[in-house]
Amino acid sequence: MNQDILKYESIVWKTADLLISAGIKQSDFPKYMMPFFALIMVESRFSRMGDELKEELKNSGDELSIEDFIDEIKDQEKGYNTYLFEHNKTLNDICKNDKTFEIDFDNYLKGFDGETQDLLGIDKNTGEDKYLDISGIAGLLNNKKILFSFVKAWSEIDLKPFNNSEITTLEEHIKRKWADISAETAGEQYTPDDVISLISDIILSKTSNSEDFLSLYDPTCGGGNMLYGVEDRVNKTYPTRPTATYGQDWNDALYALAKIESRFRKNAYIEYGNTLVDQRFQDKEFDVVVANPPYGVDWKGFKSDIVQDKTGRFHDLPAVSDGQLLFMQHLISKMGLEGMGVVVHNGSTLFSGDAGSGESNIRKWMFDTDIVEAIIQLPTDEFFNTGIFTYLWVLNKDKKDEHKNKVMMINASLKCTPMKKNKGKKRKEVDELSRIDIVKTLAEFKDNDYAKVFDKEFFYFNKQALMLTNLDHNNKSIESILEPKKKSIKLTPLKIVQDEITIDKFELSDISHLDNIKDTIKELDYKEKDLKVYVSESEYYFYDEDKETIIKQDDEVQEELGCGKILIKSSAKKATKTKEAVITITVELTPDSQKDYEIVEYDKDEEQNQKNIDDFMSKYITKPFVLLDNVVGVEINFNKIFYKPEQLRPLKSILSDIKDIGEELQTLESGLGL
Repeated sequence: MNQDILKYESIVWKTADLLISAGIKQSDFPKYMMPFFALIMVESRFSRMGDELKEELKNSGDELSIEDFIDEIKDQEKGYNTYLFEHNKTLNDICKNDKTFEIDFDNYLKGFDGETQDLLGIDKNTGEDKYLDISGIAGLLNNKKILFSFVKAWSEIDLKPFNNSEITTLEEHIKRKWADISAETAGEQYTPDDVISLISDIILSKTSNSEDFLSLYDPTCGGGNMLYGVEDRVNKTYPTRPTATYGQDWNDALYALAKIESRFRKNAYIEYGNTLVDQRFQDKEFDVVVANPPYGVDWKGFKSDIVQDKTGRFHDLPAVSDGQLLFMQHLISKMGLEGMGVVVHNGSTLFSGDAGSGESNIRKWMFDTDIVEAIIQLPTDEFFNTGIFTYLWVLNKDKKDEHKNKVMMINASLKCTPMKKNKGKKRKEVDELSRIDIVKTLAEFKDNDYAKVFDKEFFYFNKQALMLTNLDHNNKSIESILEPKKKSIKLTPLKIVQDEITIDKFELSDISHLDNIKDTIKELDYKEKDLKVYVSESEYYFYDEDKETIIKQDDEVQEELGCGKILIKSSAKKATKTKEAVITITVELTPDSQKDYEIVEYDKDEEQNQKNIDDFMSKYITKPFVLLDNVVGVEINFNKIFYKPEQLRPLKSILSDIKDIGEELQTLESGLGL
């Protein structure tokens, strides 16, 4: 790549000085600058296209009239501008005469073909779709008296010497700076060049030169930086292999930039819309899928559409607060039979959600179908506007036999070099040597000091539910005195007493007391020492909290029944022709049970897996229990996999240091005359 293109980053940002002088707040800069960046990008492409056609005609010896030249330009179907091709006037030429500028600039904009006018937002009426809104922005700038100066500043930026790939790189650097200052970029992480290079190298390691088309797809393509960046690197490595790119995005301005760029590339197709609810390439599958979907952005605004989706691509749904795994499932559905992909995610896709949750079920489905080949942890401070760890999921439907049912974990968190100058929060980059090493490690698929290969089931775990029965100080439960097939002991209460609350048989016939009785019973706590349930004047029951047992008290005799609960309920029966309305209070003595969950090591062999559960219970569970349902979850924990305990110093070394410190103290004391 011609690195000179990056010098234009600072030149572009000098145009913002005019916005500052006009009192335009910094967070609005993208709205004002993006349409004009798109404008000079289009003009540079058009000018380059015209020059290339003239050079081609010159070399062939053909001489065409201006009419034939214009027809040739139009036949390329990449766009058109009357001022450029018929009058040979650029934006810079228009800005040489400030007296006619307004008329010339208006005619210049209207001289574009219809599609370009739609994308740039030229003379759009209120209510019509606007991807960019150059006419509206021009009006605002004119009101602030800086339109001419602003357009002139942009017209002096000549991008014609640079090719598609180079201009795309500049575009992404500019968009990154817009992201830093805009408040409307929640979850968006623009992918830096070094990460795109790593993704490209991974893809290239699994492809070869061929006459077959290599189709690439990005469902969250933004301005196209990753999609086109990968294509450019493939084309550079395999110049004769044809490629086709497909992308979709629903950010108006970024879609416009990607769409404009697509017209100057062969076999490039960009569509507008939300991929999750309005996928535009529904009948196509692709050889390569790439994406850096937004992190931690909720999808509640279109939840009903996702829930009712009929495409079959969503095998489960993650929490509504984060849609990353929705994009992951969509991407997998777009992979061809031998397709592969690389997807950028944050850490939540590795571990969010417990067993049985949507996130865990999605991970399990991915591992069950053996589509995950590797997960690569990138360094922190790698992206422009976040310092968190990010991860590359390497997907592959055509694994080598020796890779099947296995997953490689690569801890590339140290595979980087510090940048000479920070860019936003980006302080590190994956340098070329590190990229080569990572790709080599992935290809070899063997353990080394920063990578490990696991059977996919290593990441599975059992979440076993069980019902525990609590015991008293004598390891006894009231369950031991229940009659066969009975779940409780039913008492007939005469009076219930706790603190100042007393409920006796004389209140039970008054139905008007129902609400009061219900509220009162809700306040009763069987664990309170002073709760007593009388079944006669001398016999009552209470819970001894110290011994964790239910006591039956009859005159002076106490009997410990075992750990349990005293359940008190009330109900009302309406009056009939023969009976008055009545409130019934019931009391039951039940075992004290509680549901619990245990995490148990998983084994793909069903019998061994059950043995793992049984062995765990016999070793760690001391209370009586009943096994309930078991749910298998999947979680990836990089910290656990690559944890290295701190190396303790030898005792001899520590004692030597202590001795040296003691001698230094003695020397100091001597010097002070102590």
